[in-house]
Amino acid sequence: MRIFLWVLALFSAAVGLAMSAHYNPGNVVLFYPPYRIDLSLNLFLLLTLLLFLVLYLVVRAIRNARKMPGRVSAYRRQKRETAANLALREALKALLEGRFVQAEKAADRACQLPENASPAALIGARAAHAIRQFERRDGWLARVEGDASYKMARLMTKAELLVDDHQTRDALETIKELNASGTRHIHALRWALKANQQAKNWDEVLRLVRSLDNHHAIHPALSSRLRELAYEDLLASRGRDGESIRRIWQKIPSDDRKRPYIAVRAARAFNAAGMQDEARALVSKALSSDWDDRLLRAYRDSAAEAGSAALLAQIEQCEEWAKKKPTDPDLALTLGTLCLKQKLWGKAQLHLEQAVLGTPAPKLAQEAHLRLAQLHEALNRPDDAAVHYRKCALAASL
Repeated sequence: MRIFLWVLALFSAAVGLAMSAHYNPGNVVLFYPPYRIDLSLNLFLLLTLLLFLVLYLVVRAIRNARKMPGRVSAYRRQKRETAANLALREALKALLEGRFVQAEKAADRACQLPENASPAALIGARAAHAIRQFERRDGWLARVEGDASYKMARLMTKAELLVDDHQTRDALETIKELNASGTRHIHALRWALKANQQAKNWDEVLRLVRSLDNHHAIHPALSSRLRELAYEDLLASRGRDGESIRRIWQKIPSDDRKRPYIAVRAARAFNAAGMQDEARALVSKALSSDWDDRLLRAYRDSAAEAGSAALLAQIEQCEEWAKKKPTDPDLALTLGTLCLKQKLWGKAQLHLEQAVLGTPAPKLAQEAHLRLAQLHEALNRPDDAAVHYRKCALAASL
């Protein structure tokens, strides 16, 4: 419809001009002595229009000729940009597909465009790292150092690659530089956590785990396991220094103190330092929150001296627990061991024999038969003791 209207308008204009020219009697006289030129007005207008068109075409040709070098340069620049952008896309695609050699080659082509140099260099660094070409990786990263706008991306990439390569010291230096910029987002915290875990900086690991927990950025199982590893190493590193162990234990949050794994490690540390009272107290609190066989083993390992009020209190506590869990073999073993230490022979034999009823775990059966053998030796029953020693040896071989 639009084309039809344009054709109609052109025909109308042509008809109008033809009619105007037909009824136009005007003349134009060009006089330059001794010359005189007479022209009709229609011819003069036509010649003027033609002169304008010729001048327009000449001026346009001159301008185009002057712009030609710039256009050629722009064409070449656009061609380079198109090729570099295509190479950058190819590099990213090859990296994601796992074709790391091709990714590096494409990244090198993409670097021919200055605007693509930094992102292409980061792609090249990841590709070189994936094929364990660490010198080339460092070379790629060095290309980005002069680009301030990509500083964060360079540091994040460098930290990730160094942690993956277990270059812990350099990774921590990079993370320190990253934190100095004032930006601490979740991804940076995750890599800082991995680097400090490799370096066994457990205090920093605990701080980072708490921070990630607050942002719900770490799986609860992983968070729990990292806490356990951190507390275990911190408690074990203090050796037999009871005061240091106590200070570490006081710094542990109350919820973590009730976790069986952590409570067991702390009880072992206190027992090794000769602080059985602290070990018994923390195990009792942990058992009241979460019943666990590992805690029972720690509880009997922290038994008080024979004949002491503390040992009698332990026995009474175990008897209270036995009312709620009468068939628990670990509890029976614990109660029998404590009674054996207190020389309550009848009770000790009753509970130890209860521990080996059925098909107990080999480790539990081994310890229970050993305690029964010791009990029979103390009662001067060598034959019965020998039977339980043999059963203890059989359980140990399973």
